[in-house]
Amino acid sequence: MEDLDLKEVFNMFWSKKGIIILIVILFGVLGGLYSYFYVTPKYRSYTTLVLATSSDSSSNTSETITTSDITLNNNLVATYSELAKSKAVLRKVINNLRIDETEEQLKSSITVSAVKSTQVIKIDVTNEDSYKAKIIANELAKVFASKVSEIYNINNVHVVDEAEESSEPYNINYKKDIALFGAIGFVVACAYVFVMSLIDTTVKSKEDVERKLGLTVLVTIPACSFDEALKAMENKRRGGK
Repeated sequence: MEDLDLKEVFNMFWSKKGIIILIVILFGVLGGLYSYFYVTPKYRSYTTLVLATSSDSSSNTSETITTSDITLNNNLVATYSELAKSKAVLRKVINNLRIDETEEQLKSSITVSAVKSTQVIKIDVTNEDSYKAKIIANELAKVFASKVSEIYNINNVHVVDEAEESSEPYNINYKKDIALFGAIGFVVACAYVFVMSLIDTTVKSKEDVERKLGLTVLVTIPACSFDEALKAMENKRRGGK
């Protein structure tokens, strides 16, 4: 198939459109089955905390947040992010909720991140049970704030948003998986058609003969079945009479 032009390439794929469509549909079905049966649904809940100077309501002096307070809190964000996943905090959460998980298992399901250029800490918890993810996130925030107060003797961690139960798994998107597998199937189908066309050496038209041999075809005989040939001969005989 040397010296293919765009028209020939298009015709080559168009003639095999049935095979291409079939393979794309097959891969799309596989994508749906993969998402539905193979992927374990996991749910994510998150809570956000802010580091802020607390005021003493019993004091007659009005406290304001100074630049040094903000700088201190910004420096503590990284430390607090690690403290939230410490063994002491995780062990307290497990005991309080009486959940059947080890400290390492719980730690692997927790992501603590600092929101860029802010004093906000976000705690994400993933779990196969949506309700469990929510209660772990909220309890973790509570225990973490208590641990900070205990260690630093300051009360500057405040919950902004409590975790809520998620109704949809975060790791499954049926439409996306089907579309992705369908796209892969399209590529596979096109590659299959192209390779099969490359190794196909049969002559299918007079253009193939002229292109491969450099000769001009003078006469072509249309293909027909034996029954069609007999019928044509019979019609010709009758017409001759």
